[in-house]
Amino acid sequence: MANDTQGIPMKIARQRFKLRVWITSRLWAQVITGMVLGFGLGLLLSETAGFVPPEIAEVIGLWLALPGKIFLALIAMVLIPLIFSSIVGGLAGAGSGEELRSVGLRLAAFILLTTTLAAAIGVALAQWLQPGMGLAGFSVPAVELGPSSPTDLLPDSPEPNAQLTLPDMIVDILPSNPTASIVQGDMLAVVVLALLVGISVTQVQRSVAAPFLALMEALLSISMNIVKWAMFLAPFAVFGLMAQLVMRMGFETMLGISGYVGTVLLGLAGLLCLYLVVALIFARVTPLRFVKAAGSNLLLAFSTSSSSAVMPVTIQSARQLGVPESIANLVVPLGATMNMAGTALYQAVAILFLAQLAGVELTAIQIGVVVGTLVASSIGAPGTPGVSIAILINVATSMGIPVEGMVIILGVDRLLDMCRTAVNVTGDLVAAVLFRAVGQTGDTSPT
Repeated sequence: MANDTQGIPMKIARQRFKLRVWITSRLWAQVITGMVLGFGLGLLLSETAGFVPPEIAEVIGLWLALPGKIFLALIAMVLIPLIFSSIVGGLAGAGSGEELRSVGLRLAAFILLTTTLAAAIGVALAQWLQPGMGLAGFSVPAVELGPSSPTDLLPDSPEPNAQLTLPDMIVDILPSNPTASIVQGDMLAVVVLALLVGISVTQVQRSVAAPFLALMEALLSISMNIVKWAMFLAPFAVFGLMAQLVMRMGFETMLGISGYVGTVLLGLAGLLCLYLVVALIFARVTPLRFVKAAGSNLLLAFSTSSSSAVMPVTIQSARQLGVPESIANLVVPLGATMNMAGTALYQAVAILFLAQLAGVELTAIQIGVVVGTLVASSIGAPGTPGVSIAILINVATSMGIPVEGMVIILGVDRLLDMCRTAVNVTGDLVAAVLFRAVGQTGDTSPT
């Protein structure tokens, strides 16, 4: 029985090999082709081009985006079992309790440090470039945003007077009703539950835990197989989503707030370079090797705007960078849920942009509070499109910053969401390669 349980934590080499072959041989080229063709078609369908009536173009856009929505739905369908089984299996195979503590402490320090640094970079750039100055009279972009007022953007946003106290927030992290958390898609609760279960598994006899670990192995293998099916839709998903985005947004919106967009992109580019430098210095992974292993993964993250949706591909990219399977299965799901440095940078720029737009002067203490709030809010935010807007509105409201300018930000949010998602996934991979030696006894070279 002991021999049967030694290899129980995640024997999925065959599924990973098939996924790796598909990614490395075809996906990157097809994703790039889909992005280019989708961008061109979106321009032709845009209202600015005038080739197609807006009503017909909107219907065409909905049908073009259908493969993308199916792709995201397939991933979302297996996301919770995938995250749960990956974390539990990663903890079970990570080694001793000391090694688990080492990984956990290092990952927590990495997330806190990079998220704080990213928010500080965003504040510094916004203070330096002042993207909101002089735009007080800027009109709302000619984009159909749906809600009639900024306060209607997120009906479920909590009222400023109904904020929870810190002790309540700490208690709410624990999933008191795991079934409800799974039904509601509360990823942070699922991660916490998986961490508790995985750590508990390491404290019981292997013979007792063997059936449960075998179930986790089967669950992960089945989920990975469904992900492999979804990958066949990826190029079509990228094509349709890009076409719909460009068609709805147009160049006018981009040019109207180019200062804000440029500030965010400059900050994200700096954070991306910082990640690559960290990987080079501390993990001896050159930028060329990193891009070769993770290029298609980052393109897919950029296209889908969801770090959770590309998590299986991120795990595979980490394996190509020499990260042990147990560490990849642990670090990447945690990173996809908690490591949101790119989002924190974007939100810092957006908060100061809104303040400058409304003529609100923030003191140094208030800016420090903004950074701390964004760091706390970003960690644990679901890795799905649009969730950062909810955080942004809540933080702005709590700081007394008017959110009337939110309609301007929403005009280009999807584009910036795509960019910061790619940076967030880069951070997950860098964290994985930094910790690849923990609990490892063999060679670290990719197989």
